[in-house]
Amino acid sequence: MPTDFLGRVMVVFNRYGMSMLQGAGVSLKIALVGTLVGCLIGFAVGIVQTIPSEKGDNPLKKGALWIIRLILNAYVEFFRGTPMMAQAMFIYYGLMPLLGINSTITQAAYFILSINTGAYMAETVRGGILSIDPGQTEGAKSIGMTHVQTMIYVILPQALRNLMPQIGNNLIINIKDSCVLSVIGVAELLYKTKAAAGALYMNFETYTITMIMYFIMTFTCSRLLRLWEKKMDGADNFDLATTDTLAYTSGMYRYPDDKKEEQ
Repeated sequence: MPTDFLGRVMVVFNRYGMSMLQGAGVSLKIALVGTLVGCLIGFAVGIVQTIPSEKGDNPLKKGALWIIRLILNAYVEFFRGTPMMAQAMFIYYGLMPLLGINSTITQAAYFILSINTGAYMAETVRGGILSIDPGQTEGAKSIGMTHVQTMIYVILPQALRNLMPQIGNNLIINIKDSCVLSVIGVAELLYKTKAAAGALYMNFETYTITMIMYFIMTFTCSRLLRLWEKKMDGADNFDLATTDTLAYTSGMYRYPDDKKEEQ
């Protein structure tokens, strides 16, 4: 057994490197699926929470909307106010058997991480929608758009760009927090790390490898999302297109030079 630190790290990696890489793959896959599904849940909940209630609305509509919002607010507050480790234990060992739901550990992990992420994204989406200038909604309604059409074609495209940093943060957090799902037996990176450290009695070296793997995953995802943000920003310089030939904008039409006219 080598006596130097790097030599001992290589011993751990040579013996358990493939196992830890498989665990890292599981962590990344669970984080990606959980973030994607969680964002869809968050957008759905956030949109419902911002549906306007006007005086002339049907009382049944108002009552139904109030009940739905109450349920959604309870969902958001519960999953934001309790640890995901406790949620995993409660859902997998308690709620699922109670309801007669038979699922694999991986399916349960997808579900738990998705609904946890959805609760955080719901508040983020709600804030993102409310941050858009109200004039955008008023303008859309003035041309006859419904609330759904306004959300899809006017508000959400603008809000999505503002929400991209938070979506990226949730992905980074999910990659790291997927380790708590080891309490229900998910064989992710930390689960594999504990097995390797216990077998070789080399905690420092084993967890050093684990930290490097987590950093590589989070840093790579962070850079890719940053590139996506720049892609969504578009070009720095562009010309405005218009279908009205009488309304040329600056940069699209140039008047002839006086010298050329004189010729």
